[in-house]
Amino acid sequence: MSDEKDRFGDKLHNLEKAREDQWAREQDRVLMEKLLQRNTEDLHCPKCKAVLATKMEGTHAVFACPSGHGAWLDREAVQALSKS
Repeated sequence: MSDEKDRFGDKLHNLEKAREDQWAREQDRVLMEKLLQRNTEDLHCPKCKAVLATKMEGTHAVFACPSGHGAWLDREAVQALSKS
């Protein structure tokens, strides 16, 4: 009988973990949408005036000059990097 309780407990633990993972994926999706909506305006390189290419690194956006003049981060990315 105790073996059945252990298996049931394991299933409950697995269900809880799956729900946490699902919640985290949804939060990531919402954050990505907010980030992409906020950056609808094209940014330009201050040196050559080319439109900066946007690349997502995790949950943060990196803006890079296609001519290699530099890369820029948004405020949230800088704050996250300074904390780690």
